[in-house]
Amino acid sequence: MSTSRLVVGLIINPFAGVGGSVALKGSDGKATREQALKLGATPKAQQRVTQALTLLQPQQEALEFVTCSGAMGADVLRQLGFSYRTVFTPADTETSAQDTQQAVAAIQAEGVDLLLFAGGDGTARDVYEVIDDEQLVLGIPAGVKIHSGVYAVSPKAAGRVVERIVRGELSSLKRADVMDIDEALFRQGTVKARRYGDMLIPAELEYVQAVKMGGIESDELVLADIAAEVIERVDDEYLVMGSGSTVAAVMEEMGLENTLLGVDLVHDQQLLGSDLTEQQLYQQVANIEPGKVKLVITVIGGQGHVLGRGNQQLSPRILRHIGRENVWLVATKSKLESLQGRPLLLDSGDETLDQEWSGLIAVITGYHDEVLVRLQGVA
Repeated sequence: MSTSRLVVGLIINPFAGVGGSVALKGSDGKATREQALKLGATPKAQQRVTQALTLLQPQQEALEFVTCSGAMGADVLRQLGFSYRTVFTPADTETSAQDTQQAVAAIQAEGVDLLLFAGGDGTARDVYEVIDDEQLVLGIPAGVKIHSGVYAVSPKAAGRVVERIVRGELSSLKRADVMDIDEALFRQGTVKARRYGDMLIPAELEYVQAVKMGGIESDELVLADIAAEVIERVDDEYLVMGSGSTVAAVMEEMGLENTLLGVDLVHDQQLLGSDLTEQQLYQQVANIEPGKVKLVITVIGGQGHVLGRGNQQLSPRILRHIGRENVWLVATKSKLESLQGRPLLLDSGDETLDQEWSGLIAVITGYHDEVLVRLQGVA
């Protein structure tokens, strides 16, 4: 890093998040941006960057920015009074992914200590395409879709991370995932997420978006990641969707009505049965071949119960037909950590089944992210 000033690159995707307020589920592509603007949307990315950088104004003398002209960076820096150099100018005010990539290359060539970029998952993908593997980066969240772990949890959190670095406080590094979902499918109620790679970021766990073990989770983002993982796993199986808010988040991402305190049956992202009784559910799943039914359940209540609290419709005969190997247990890490090492509890009403199902099980805690926990029958 620089021995005097911290040299920070700044790239703003001016149209990031423009589709959010008008329910377009994203801002990727010129056509979507144009539609959003016609519907009355206003770009908010510069405002989000202003929130982040305002925290750094007391450290102005210790910072030097390398940026792009106009709305891609210089406008905000000039308004806030920061010292900056402009090394890239887009050919058109209607900036594109290519502009972002060219800006990354130009700024990176200046030997910046840290590259800040504002946008969503599409912007993170654009940065990833051309970034050097060992270039330190950090995203300022400004998009509609933010599944990637390279973003701070908020604009102000991004500012706090840079503030710590400027002050010379020790900052660990980690590699974080670059992820994105298909916007066209998302608008149809389907979440299809994909990991594109990873980038090097400061590991300030209380400030950086946590989709892995160790940080403070943003519930909304983590639930979206869990939902993306469940949906990606489905081939042609039937899903028995248990009760609880985590399962409800999966249903929401699929665009389906959910019974928060009941059990639903889903196939091919279509709702086959809602708030089913034990008898109704058994009649349906009993006619489906073993292995073709997956049970999506979460931890219910404050004591760690998986079965027997709020999901009594999942009777022993239904559970045996589905099989333990076809259980997809979903939970946020914060919920698991709140148990302080206690096992998850089984109270199916059948002690033999509870004993058979006891032992370690993988819990889906994010996109391509699982942890092992112990299931145990209630004594």
